[in-house]
Amino acid sequence: MSAMYGHADDDWLMRAHGDIDQWAAVMDVDADDRPIDWNWVRTLDLVHGVGVATVHDCDTGASSDVHDLLRRDLMIRDRLEAILTCCDRVFMTDYDRLIPSYRLPRALAHANRRLNDEINLLRDRGVAEGLWTVAYEHRERVTVPVLQAAEGAPAVDDIQDRTAELVNGRAERRKRAREQRGAGDRLMVAANLEGAIAAGGAAADEGTTAASPIGSDWRDVYLPGRGLDAVMGVDIETTGTDPLRDYIIDVGFEYMNMVTPRPQDAPAGMPYVDSSYQAGDAYGQARLGFGVTRANAWHGNETIRNLTGIDVKMRSSSQWRLFDEWPQAQRGLLMRLEQQPFVAHNANFEHRFFLHNVAGYAESYRAGHIVIIDTMPMSRRWDEGSAPSEAHPYGDNSLESYAKRQGALPGDSSERHLGLEDAHIMLVAMKRHLTALREAHRGPWGPDGVSGTGGKRAKGRRW
Repeated sequence: MSAMYGHADDDWLMRAHGDIDQWAAVMDVDADDRPIDWNWVRTLDLVHGVGVATVHDCDTGASSDVHDLLRRDLMIRDRLEAILTCCDRVFMTDYDRLIPSYRLPRALAHANRRLNDEINLLRDRGVAEGLWTVAYEHRERVTVPVLQAAEGAPAVDDIQDRTAELVNGRAERRKRAREQRGAGDRLMVAANLEGAIAAGGAAADEGTTAASPIGSDWRDVYLPGRGLDAVMGVDIETTGTDPLRDYIIDVGFEYMNMVTPRPQDAPAGMPYVDSSYQAGDAYGQARLGFGVTRANAWHGNETIRNLTGIDVKMRSSSQWRLFDEWPQAQRGLLMRLEQQPFVAHNANFEHRFFLHNVAGYAESYRAGHIVIIDTMPMSRRWDEGSAPSEAHPYGDNSLESYAKRQGALPGDSSERHLGLEDAHIMLVAMKRHLTALREAHRGPWGPDGVSGTGGKRAKGRRW
């Protein structure tokens, strides 16, 4: 399948094989609790492709068995993704630094994206040959393609996409584990309280505070602190929501100071696609566009074209370099991410894509050099307009809704779903929101606020 790939720097992909022993020393099982066969990982050709099909196998009418090729490719993807799903947690909790580099997971993700392209083209071939039809169904946390065998054609049970089964199963296991940990913590607290009552006759309650009406949430670690000022807003557009399968095709970023004035000598940056957008306090604007593999372009992506206006069918020519194969672009973005806190809306999305695309990002984040702030929990916790409703059980916290409530986007306008424009309305909304919160002594200036910049950063183990 290498003919449908981009033009990879083969060197780093080959060097990634040298990291396998380090990972094998600390990572025994995959996300489905199965032992990892690292010898199988060693057999994977990360340069030319890990799938079983060739470029000609994806052509309609090819003599090869498309059913068998698809079945084998799906098995490889399931196996590979079960390993990749654990790599982030293992790397970040490797306190002894037995694994110095995240290069191997990036290389495996690089290969898996191209394997996913191959799977899509094999499905397309089956449709074109009248073997099956494809419909998309939302199943709890993911949307998956569902095959329906054509009349008289072989059954398709063994080539159905198992993503929903796997992802939802892992989520349920994580939920049960959290509940068990929570039950254990509650028992420990109860035991401590019983001891305190036995010793002193009553349990002290000094220093307790009323619980938040929305309860604690893991996203709260991304909230800003009262000392925040200069930030870089980032927004990315991708070919889908999965960093192990999808490509970054558009990155937009700009800078804004939350307190101090805009630097007088700050670069003007590039204009927005909509003339109604005014830079205001923003500076240093930039927009970066990237390509996709030829296989991804051949498959097409109408959903992304309708959402963003970006047609991936036009993004496989030599003028569009792939982000995961452009070291200079990755280094440039990483340098900016390290210089000050970066802000995103639903920041875990950007974080996961950066982990699996940007050389050095995982290492820098683990070392505590990257601080991430998220405007989504700002909306959820500090914006009364996002109160839960029947239509939005967890509140309406989309970027578009948040920006409109903060006056950063007119009520009759829509989110553009382009990196630079979305980063801009996010920062404008954030600054207006923080200004109002400061005046009301709420948010970072309230009882649950923190000093300094706030945000999430890796702190490592405290000995």
